[in-house]
Amino acid sequence: MAKGLAVTLRHMLGKSVTQQYPEVRPDLPARSRGVIALVEENCTVCMLCARECPDWCIYIDSHKETTPAPEGGRPRAHNVLDRFAIDFSLCMYCGICIEVCPFDALFWSPEFEYAEYDIRDLLHEKDRLAEWVQTIPIPPAHDPNAEPPKEIAAAARPAPGRPSPAAPAAPAGRETPQTRDTPARSEATARAAVRAIRPPGALPKKPSPEGPRERAEKEPPEPSGPAEEP
Repeated sequence: MAKGLAVTLRHMLGKSVTQQYPEVRPDLPARSRGVIALVEENCTVCMLCARECPDWCIYIDSHKETTPAPEGGRPRAHNVLDRFAIDFSLCMYCGICIEVCPFDALFWSPEFEYAEYDIRDLLHEKDRLAEWVQTIPIPPAHDPNAEPPKEIAAAARPAPGRPSPAAPAAPAGRETPQTRDTPARSEATARAAVRAIRPPGALPKKPSPEGPRERAEKEPPEPSGPAEEP
């Protein structure tokens, strides 16, 4: 009881610290899940975010436009985003839509001041989502001891058929996997492996039936008389 009273007295005599919100904004972590921001220029209307959303709170509308091609080319059709809305009254902030977006069109923003008096006003369109792009924090620096990103590793990879400049030279008279597996042999092996693949459920080919004439041509003729001794 004495220890409990000592803790109570220590906190009673101490100075209380109150953060004056909204004049003083709280310091949120860099990975805070406040609201989802949309970079409209990166969206290709692939619909992955809407299909993967477990709450079905993303609504997307689009139309197709044909762009004339330069001389000697064919016109190309591309999707144009008409509507991108998120109903935050249904969103559970799981982040699946941000993870599956292949073109980095969705980002987490620490912004959290978007409360409304009517729940129907929590359906925000692409114009409001684009305003929150300015509040996206700068991503932290890459860990120097971690592996390089896959984009940088792919760019630094040498072209097929050319040895890597950083690879050590093989000693004379000794085969290595790089010298043994030449590009021509690798291509021939890959083609042979592709030709050997059968579709699922396919049966192996049966040998063609041979008639008596074909069988007689393959078999050697039998001697008609006794063999002559030397």
